[in-house]
Amino acid sequence: MTIWNLGSINADHFYYLSHLPKPGETLLAISHTTGLGGKGANMSVAAARAGAHVRHIGAVGPDGGWAVERLTEYGVDTRTIGQVNVATATAIISVDQAGENSIIIDPGANHLISEQQVSHALSGANANDIFVTQNETNAQVDAARIAADANLTVAYAAAPFSAQAVEEILPLLSFLILNEVEAGQLTEATGKSPQDLGIETVIVTKGGAGADLYRDGQNTKSFAAIKVEPVDTTGAGDTFTGYVLAGMDRGLTIDQSISLAMRAGALMVMRQGTADVIPDLKEVENFSLDQ
Repeated sequence: MTIWNLGSINADHFYYLSHLPKPGETLLAISHTTGLGGKGANMSVAAARAGAHVRHIGAVGPDGGWAVERLTEYGVDTRTIGQVNVATATAIISVDQAGENSIIIDPGANHLISEQQVSHALSGANANDIFVTQNETNAQVDAARIAADANLTVAYAAAPFSAQAVEEILPLLSFLILNEVEAGQLTEATGKSPQDLGIETVIVTKGGAGADLYRDGQNTKSFAAIKVEPVDTTGAGDTFTGYVLAGMDRGLTIDQSISLAMRAGALMVMRQGTADVIPDLKEVENFSLDQ
């Protein structure tokens, strides 16, 4: 099967700081790096490294050839990535010494994905494939509708959170993943808790507190987090999502998929960077829960 990901592609600029700046404060960075990122690219790389066949649907600018090449190197099928006449998206990511971050994104090419590009890409999808999208591109609802009509599993990571965007796509979903803050925002906007959304599978991630799984309107299981010392939390949620979807694609149970994704996320927070440092399946399987 194939995972089809309508997702962002960013150039991530990381600034490692003693602490996150306060309003009006100027800080000298401890170090600075640049690499491949974007929630979409991160998820595609994670799913590919977890053993799934991933087709990425997205856009870069004339300056974005390096990003497409790097995705290809990481095992992602890039034939459905287009080029537009706007610069590739960029993200400015500040990371403090506790691993917490703040992020500013210029969406650039990510918001110029055409409906024609999406429909052409998904014309190659088969029933029982998986479609996933996030909120860093345009065309999510149209793409989700095409995928649902073709009997794909429609998955959605509700970040960056927008109540309007989530409410528009909710009727098309069979799988929703969001963090604890986003779950609270969605409940406030809709008046419904995760188990009342009418979605087959909902996962609420809670960082160091683990994750909760809701199946068919019930809170079926909570998963404890793996205790590690975080260096950088950026991309950990995307890594988790990519591994969960890849596990499902490979025929693992949802419990097995989440357990594997918890290991991948734990490894990820001990590394600095995003797509370029996502662990592969062998690393995750060999990761000791006692370390």
